[in-house]
Amino acid sequence: MRGVLAGPIGLWVAVVLVHAWLGFLALTAPGWPLGDVQFVYSFWVQQALETGRIVGIDTAWVYPPLALVPIFLPALAGMDSYPAAWLTMIAVLNTVAIGLLTGWGMRRARLSIAWWWLGFLLLLGPIAVGRLDAVTAAMGVMAAATILTRPGVAGVILAAGAWIKIWPAGILAVAVVVLRSRLTLLAAGVTTSLVVLAIGVVAGGSLSLLSFITEQTGRGLQVEAVIATPWVWATMLGVGGVEVGYSTEILTFQVSGPGADVAAALTTPLLAIASAAVVVLAWVAVRRGASPERILPPAALAITVALIVFNKVGSPQFSAWLAVPIILALVELGRAGWHTWRTPIVMVSVIAALTQAIYPFAYDALLAAEPFAVMVLTARNGLSIALFVWAIAALVREVAEARQHKSAQPSASTSTLEHRSSP
Repeated sequence: MRGVLAGPIGLWVAVVLVHAWLGFLALTAPGWPLGDVQFVYSFWVQQALETGRIVGIDTAWVYPPLALVPIFLPALAGMDSYPAAWLTMIAVLNTVAIGLLTGWGMRRARLSIAWWWLGFLLLLGPIAVGRLDAVTAAMGVMAAATILTRPGVAGVILAAGAWIKIWPAGILAVAVVVLRSRLTLLAAGVTTSLVVLAIGVVAGGSLSLLSFITEQTGRGLQVEAVIATPWVWATMLGVGGVEVGYSTEILTFQVSGPGADVAAALTTPLLAIASAAVVVLAWVAVRRGASPERILPPAALAITVALIVFNKVGSPQFSAWLAVPIILALVELGRAGWHTWRTPIVMVSVIAALTQAIYPFAYDALLAAEPFAVMVLTARNGLSIALFVWAIAALVREVAEARQHKSAQPSASTSTLEHRSSP
């Protein structure tokens, strides 16, 4: 019986049970973890049905236009069933991702990876199924499972994911720089992007299709953002002029106080610089002769974490992204990955658990700047910074090892000279 549960049958049973539990929490936990689905996504759909005006097509929107697909798809079940249909859609996507990852349970060496992801989803809690990021996280796992064997498919998946939420573009960028299949990945990404834009134009969109690029530039520091942590502490300590308030314009809680606006303005260039630095470092590593399969996982982790650490937005669903580079590492490095990546695996798991502790369970306490909630947020954000440092250090280490390996090899001319001069 134990062997059956540890095999494919046990995995598929676990998939059902995990998603049933997450769906239950999403519908019943405090803080409305399914609030965006029930009150925002469904509102956009209802508005389109009643007025014919579609966000992202007829008006500016905070999301890329392909996000309309997962937002409108659950409406096929009827608006009264929208939340249940959303949860079903996420469960199906995650099931497909695990199917691709494990060869539908036949690749037993990868079953442990799928088990880890299910555990990660449990640690992350209802937010793991309650936002658009759940869609792109599943797509990221699909791409991680196929990027070495079917780079064209992975390129399409990552590019499509980036047209739902931007973050998969970071993994696609480092993959194009690092892997030998870069032309296939690039062609797949460009083709997918052109198809998305062409469909958007045919549907009546114009500049609104790209409005997501500028829609969030004027927002402040979201309370959970890594960079907002000092202002959250100042609020807890009662520093004058610093507070947590609700923005009715973007429907989220932000910090305000001396320096907060400047910090918010700096996040965009810092994010661009950090992301570019990761891509350059990965390129240098490959140029120095480092193995692409060893470079891609830390580069993917570094750029994914950079998009969190240097972001003015700190939404809890961002933590769902972190599973993708971990799974990518375990897929590419095999059994050795569990040992060499033990530290980030533990860190990402703890980040997920702390994120669930914050949202939805301690979110009201955080908004009131209660010490326990602030400490939990600080630990989560501190671990995110440490994770970024680990990923950068891993990349630098690969560059150094590649340089040492290259310098240890005798040059062709030296080898020839030694051969000719030998008796």
